[in-house]
Amino acid sequence: MMTSLDYDEVTSFLGERGPFQITIFVLLSLSTVPNGYTGMAMVFLADTPSYRCRTSHRNWTSANLSLAEDGSGGGCLEYQFLNGSSNATGLCVDGWEYSNERYDSTIVTEWDLVCDDAWKVPFSLTIFFMGVLSGSFLSGELSDRFGRKVVLFATMAIQTLSSLVQVTSVSWEMFCVFFFLTGIGQISNYMAAFVLGSELLGRNLRVVYSVLGTCVFYALGYVFLPLCAYLVRSWRLLLAVLSLPGLLYIPLWWLIPESPRWLLAKGRVQEAEDIIRAAARKNGITPPEVIFKDSDLLLSEKSESKSSDVSYSYLDLIRTPKMRNITVLNSVVWLITTITYFGLSLSTPNMNGDPYLNCLLSALMEVVAYVLAWLLLKLLPRKALITFPLLTAGLVLLLIHAVPPENSGLSVALAMGAKLGVTAAFSVLYISAVEQFPTVVRGMGMGVCSMCSKTGSTIAPFFPYLSHYDRILPYILMGALSLLAGLLSILMPETRGVPLPEDLSQVQTLKWSCCCCSPACSRKSRKTEKAQQLQPNV
Repeated sequence: MMTSLDYDEVTSFLGERGPFQITIFVLLSLSTVPNGYTGMAMVFLADTPSYRCRTSHRNWTSANLSLAEDGSGGGCLEYQFLNGSSNATGLCVDGWEYSNERYDSTIVTEWDLVCDDAWKVPFSLTIFFMGVLSGSFLSGELSDRFGRKVVLFATMAIQTLSSLVQVTSVSWEMFCVFFFLTGIGQISNYMAAFVLGSELLGRNLRVVYSVLGTCVFYALGYVFLPLCAYLVRSWRLLLAVLSLPGLLYIPLWWLIPESPRWLLAKGRVQEAEDIIRAAARKNGITPPEVIFKDSDLLLSEKSESKSSDVSYSYLDLIRTPKMRNITVLNSVVWLITTITYFGLSLSTPNMNGDPYLNCLLSALMEVVAYVLAWLLLKLLPRKALITFPLLTAGLVLLLIHAVPPENSGLSVALAMGAKLGVTAAFSVLYISAVEQFPTVVRGMGMGVCSMCSKTGSTIAPFFPYLSHYDRILPYILMGALSLLAGLLSILMPETRGVPLPEDLSQVQTLKWSCCCCSPACSRKSRKTEKAQQLQPNV
């Protein structure tokens, strides 16, 4: 197996920023744009306008219904005024009337998801994230087994087609089934694009791609959402407008190659050489006569033949002590950080002011966070850019409880500041995780992290609803979780300037494994990893 440093040295003749690299950077970044608005579109698709009981068959005036116009719960009962007093006559047997001041229709008005069925609104998004969770679990192993490119385009097709069918939903149940499938495709193609770009690009451009590429373009998709929702007020038409751009990515199949690193890990040396030679031609560079086959940096042909039969599984993520620690720590930090990230993002409709403007500000805050993270990545270690923003965001969120209710603007500002910190840390988490997991299980490792992340996201939709019981409770919980994630991130290994690990023996040791600093434990760990390398799953 070739080490990351060996691979970078062998392919260094391509340069860092030639036409090939720029093309890959732009195309893979563009593929992440729909991911920025797919799930967050529920902020508008499932918003609940003011509503009241429909009383078309009764001889009551609108004045008689004035107490029932509060969409927060008063609209669930019919009232009748008698002798100057109001009496509840029961549930709204004739359904509800909804205000069309802001929306022509949402899934709430389509299927009356209010009162006893109000739980279906946050649960709809939970179902989407359950699909995301499933995709996180499946895509990693599929990506490592069948290739990054195949998984990328297959799951992009799943996402686009499911969203288009979702537009035709005739019931809430049908809407949720295809929303689940959309979630599977959404996270799978995002993770595949992230890993593929990280493996195709050189060391310096890899960091730029991880932040200014996937993350910023994801945020630009988020920015596109409120602008589009402002112009299109019908949920079906809005969903169709957001889904159709997925068809534009079909031609990219012929423009984006497979990862040479993955091909080498599978022993498919000739295919990897062909891709590198094609890249050299595009960059106007004459490649050496021999790139990989006869290099002293590779194993013998016999060893290569054996390595091509190796099949790694999720068990390899916990088989050795160092690999187990990397997997567990990243999984926990990703889960906690995601709860805060989506909890803050989904709270925008509950903030004072225009929901379109609040959503736009939240999206722009992400762009600022990603650009700021990219600039600081040139100066500071990865770990510092994860720990400090998370700790700061946690403290800022805990301060919101001290803000008087009448100063809601200050609370919004503090929440946006926390969103900035959490988003910046999240973007660096992706880079750090890619650099911690070795090539042979990187797809599965990122899949497990994403799976844990999306486990948190299935919980996050219910955090904004806690404000109905206590205004500051969501912020206290999210603040405490951010502090915990920041403290745990201190234990992560620093990956800045370290070559990408290719196999399990090259994984770094975490600082929480202090006992493994001793020579005896180090020797034992190396023996365990060596045995794992000699006896892989087939």
